[in-house]
Amino acid sequence: MCADQFDNLDKHTQWGIDFLERYAKFVKERIEIEQNYAKQLRNLVKKYCPKRSSKDEEPRFTSCLAFFNILNELNDYAGQREVVAEEMGHRVYGELMRYSHDLKTERKMHLQEGRKAQQYLDMCWKQMDNSKKKFERECREAEKAQQSYERLDNDTNATKADVEKAKQQLNLRTHMADENKNEYAAQLQNFNGEQHKHYYIVIPQIYKHLQEMDERRTIKLSECYKGFADSERKVIPIISKCLEGMILAAKSVDERKDSQIVIDSFKSGFEPPGDFPFEDYSQHIYRTVSDGTISTPKQEGMKIDPKTTVGKAKGKLWLFGKKPKGPALEDFSHLPPEQRRKKLQQRIDELNRELQKETDQKDALIKMKDVYEKNPQMGDPGSLQPKLAETMSNMDRLRMEIHKNEAWLSEVEGKVAARGDRRHSSDINHLVTQGRESPEGSYTDDANQEVRGLPQQHAHHNEFDDEFEDDDPLPAIGHCKAIYPFDGHNEGTLAMKEGEVLYIIEEDKGDGWTRARRQNGEEGYVPTSYIDVTLEKNSKGQVA
Repeated sequence: MCADQFDNLDKHTQWGIDFLERYAKFVKERIEIEQNYAKQLRNLVKKYCPKRSSKDEEPRFTSCLAFFNILNELNDYAGQREVVAEEMGHRVYGELMRYSHDLKTERKMHLQEGRKAQQYLDMCWKQMDNSKKKFERECREAEKAQQSYERLDNDTNATKADVEKAKQQLNLRTHMADENKNEYAAQLQNFNGEQHKHYYIVIPQIYKHLQEMDERRTIKLSECYKGFADSERKVIPIISKCLEGMILAAKSVDERKDSQIVIDSFKSGFEPPGDFPFEDYSQHIYRTVSDGTISTPKQEGMKIDPKTTVGKAKGKLWLFGKKPKGPALEDFSHLPPEQRRKKLQQRIDELNRELQKETDQKDALIKMKDVYEKNPQMGDPGSLQPKLAETMSNMDRLRMEIHKNEAWLSEVEGKVAARGDRRHSSDINHLVTQGRESPEGSYTDDANQEVRGLPQQHAHHNEFDDEFEDDDPLPAIGHCKAIYPFDGHNEGTLAMKEGEVLYIIEEDKGDGWTRARRQNGEEGYVPTSYIDVTLEKNSKGQVA
């Protein structure tokens, strides 16, 4: 090939390297995009993940749990984007940069070999050209010498010495021309040989190396293209699992379960308040205007105070309106029954976990003490005794706490179960017992409760009141004995002394209060935990 083709190959191989580096730059920018994408996804997940400070704030709704599962899957998806970036950086970009460096070195070597071959051929050509020019010059000098000799030899006036000198000069030039001819012939033969070798052996070999180099570059680009796609294809199964996880999370949303969680969270265990009693303010008017009245006047001492009656109605509203705030009690008796049961169960679970930790610590200390006793050089067994004693004390304390809370829990669960059994039958007597219900949820000592009915034997109702109040007192369904004294300062409660026997006229409905009556007819609510109850199915008001 000619020199211009060598220059073209020089330009082509340089273009190939530039294209390789351009593709490497493309891969690098793609890697940066993947890295930034993964980083932004992780920041997005972190932004919307819940910040849990306590167990009470943990998500419970299926819709929330599904969203958090989707966030976890998205975080895994971001991890796969990082894997793609890492794989591309190692398998494609890094390989391209290393190969580009080797390619430049190899190309430089081949081009230098081509230039050296061209320079050597040029040198041979110059040597041949110089010998040719010298031979040409000597031939002209020999021709001049011959012409001078012939001219002197034909000149009759020329001396013999001049002719002899011209002949010698002719012989010298002819000899030098012959020598230059031989030199030129040798240089020409050498140049032709080198030129044949250059164009048929050296340059084709160099061009072959450049061709192989360029083909390897093309193959490397093909491999990198494939590696670029494989980096993405490798993570497709995992990404598919992430997307399947999101779909499963979406399918796990259960609107019924979420509604039940709301119900369980706010379920109080209270019953709706009873109907408001009719308060008759027209009794005096009817007595004054007409002698014929639909009601009989009550005794003066038995008059119901309007303010007190209004207080009765308002006293029931706090259950579903503004509940008075009281101090949190250790047994959670300030909470509704259902919420109290949940809180007690949570506390028992926490205490059991603490007890297990203390038990494990005790076992570890005992093992360590045995090791110290067998190998005194490792430590003093007596040094572990204070810690062991402290652990045993903590275990005893935790067991007592667990026992106490379990007793409270059993009490609540028993009341809730009894209330559930009783609720069906209590619906039948709903109209009879209206106005006589216990202050549901009255776990505090707030003096805001309803004034209960007065003793039946001293109360004289008029005809108008008979339309809204019961003439007959509730029958006794059993009796109870006071285990502890109770002051009964709150309105609607009944004071009692330790050992006092009372009639039971209404069972505990799960709120911790039992309705009782003295023998003199005085009624009110007493704490269920303060009495020992005996129910009598056929009791008619007589204490056994």
